Amino acid sequence: MLTLSALERVAQEFDRNFHDHAELGASVSIWWNGVEVLSLGQGWCEREKVRPWTEKSLVPVYSATKGPAAAALLLALHQNKLGPETPVRDVWPAFPIPDATFAQLLSHQCGLAALDQRASLWNHEEVVAAIEAQPPAWPLGDGHGYHPRMFGALVDEPVRRLTGLTLGAFFQREIAGPMSLEFWIGLPESLHPRVATLYPGKADKSDLEQGFYKEFHREHSLTRRAFFSPRGVHAVQEMNTPSAWSAGFPAMGGIGTASALAQFYQAAIGRIESPLPPEVRASLATRQSQSDDRVLLRETAFTCGCQMDPLDEAGGKKRRLYGPSTTAFGHPGAGGSHGFGDPETGLSFAYVMNQMELSVFPSAKCTAMIDALFAE
Repeated sequence: MLTLSALERVAQEFDRNFHDHAELGASVSIWWNGVEVLSLGQGWCEREKVRPWTEKSLVPVYSATKGPAAAALLLALHQNKLGPETPVRDVWPAFPIPDATFAQLLSHQCGLAALDQRASLWNHEEVVAAIEAQPPAWPLGDGHGYHPRMFGALVDEPVRRLTGLTLGAFFQREIAGPMSLEFWIGLPESLHPRVATLYPGKADKSDLEQGFYKEFHREHSLTRRAFFSPRGVHAVQEMNTPSAWSAGFPAMGGIGTASALAQFYQAAIGRIESPLPPEVRASLATRQSQSDDRVLLRETAFTCGCQMDPLDEAGGKKRRLYGPSTTAFGHPGAGGSHGFGDPETGLSFAYVMNQMELSVFPSAKCTAMIDALFAE
């Protein structure tokens, strides 16, 4: 049962981020059983304090785009009487892995996290050609590794083949438009003035000496190659350009409000009427793979396009990035943005901001609010 005190605790943590954690501009949204019960926006859209940040401010959310993008591919499959267990080659004949299904593609199991051939993020056909020539980095069925950037072309190409539209255009026509979601994978030029400026997180020397960031900075490591394939738009400042806002990169180019992202996850857990049929919602919510991640170098768990917290052998949670429920699912974005839905409680949550942290997972600014929401 959601209580007023829980929402008050979230609001207190949200406010504390500005006083104690150098928050610049941010929004948080919570929906419960079809109703938005909390929507806060505060701060500034740029350091110069020209435009006040409100809950209507738009901001790039990096990989928090992946949940909505996956929903678009799953819906395109469903409309063509196909599904997650369909072999990818039934739609994309030149796909390099003969037996791979869409469930395996969407849950990062195909080993196509990095390209050997140079290809530009801005040239979809060039990336597709490189994918078709790419041997997988590990055998199908031998765990998974996060595809931070390659996920985009891997979901976009099938949607184009099934619908004749880019994934972003299909998402807008079939999902965002009918739901009046203020979330775009390819932002119209008329909305560019509403976009807040992103600022990168700062690296401490200790961050670079171990684990993920050590591998990220090690030349030729799979982790580094995955975060540089395809080439282009590597610096945060490049995401602050109108061309990047409008490009519609399905792995990292989504732009929207916290309210829209939380509303999407209300649809994904079936608590509001939406264009997402039960089969699509089930695919987004069903755990497909849990293993040590070959790219992120920590244990992760994936559904068809979303993340979940890993479980231990007894079925308990090893982390609580998605709250206490073992069925909650969603996706974070680089720097700290986050969105998820919890089918057990009917809650969905989203947080977006423009002062990024040095993290591919939600930071303390976000997790403190999640903990406050679910505190007993």
